[in-house]
Amino acid sequence: MASFWNQGLIILSLWMGLQHAVTAADSTVKITPDVVYGHKDGLAMTLDVFTPSENANGAGVIFIVSGGWYSQWSPPEKLHGMLKPLTDAGYTVFAVRHGSSPKYGIPDAVADVRRSVRFIRLNAKQFGISPNRLGVFGISAGGHLSLTLGTTGDDGRANDPDPINRVSDRVQAVAAFVAPTDLTIMVREAKDRLPAYDRFPALDLDLAAAKKLSPLLQVSADDAPTLLLAGAKDDLVPVSHSQNIKAAFEQTQVPNRLVEFPEAGHGLPPADMKQAIQEMLSWFNKHLAQPST
Repeated sequence: MASFWNQGLIILSLWMGLQHAVTAADSTVKITPDVVYGHKDGLAMTLDVFTPSENANGAGVIFIVSGGWYSQWSPPEKLHGMLKPLTDAGYTVFAVRHGSSPKYGIPDAVADVRRSVRFIRLNAKQFGISPNRLGVFGISAGGHLSLTLGTTGDDGRANDPDPINRVSDRVQAVAAFVAPTDLTIMVREAKDRLPAYDRFPALDLDLAAAKKLSPLLQVSADDAPTLLLAGAKDDLVPVSHSQNIKAAFEQTQVPNRLVEFPEAGHGLPPADMKQAIQEMLSWFNKHLAQPST
C-alpha cells in the first residue's frame, strides 16, 4: 500500500492534470506567497493566498496541504493548477501548511490549522473576504484536519493575550476527500490495525489522544455542513470512515453529502476526480458563495 503522502501526490497530480497549465503570468489570479500566520520553535508557519483578479465572490476556501500529516512546500504557481477551479469560481483560496510529521504530530497539526483559520478571519478585510464565509478542504490527512475543524470549532478565547486566539476558528463548510475519521482504529493500540499504518509516525498516539482527535467522535449538532468524497475500493482509508461519520451527521442533523466512487481506491482516477471537483464546487456554492442574510 502506498503512503498517505504518496497517494496525496497522486491525487494532486491527477487534479492538476485536469486543469490548464498555470504560470506566474496567469492574469486570472493574484498570488501572495508565504504569508506568516504564526511561529513555532523560532520558525515561521506560512500560507499562500490566491485571489481572483475578477469576479471575486467574497468567500474564502482553505486548502490544507497535508498527506500522512506531512506538509510540504511547492511553488504556489504550480499549486494554483489544482486550485484554479475555485479561483475561477470567485473564491479566494488559502493554501495552509502545518508543522510536518515526523517532527510534529497530529496535535501540532490540528493546533496549526486552527490558528490559520483564526488568522484568516482576523484579517478577512485585508484579504477581501467575509469573515463568516470560510470553507475548508483537504485530501486524506488534509481531509482529516478539515473534518477536525468542521467538528470542533470554537468561538475563540476572549481574554487570551494573543489577539489571534480571541477569534473563532469555526468554518462554514467542509469538503473532505478520502479522509480518515476515526484514529482509534489506526493507532498502535488498535485491534486489527492495518500494517501500513506502522509507516506513519504521526499515528504514534495513545488511545485517549486518538479519541480526542477523531472527527467521528466529536460530531455535534453545530458542526459545519460537510461533503464527503470516498473511494469504495480504498484499502488505506476504507470507505467505512466516511460512511460512519455520515451516519453521525445524520443523527445530529448536520447537513451532509457522501459521494462514493465505486471503482476508486485512495487515489481517484481522472473521471472521478473531475466529478469530485464539481461536487466540491457545488457544495461551496451552496454554503458559501452567497452572502449571509
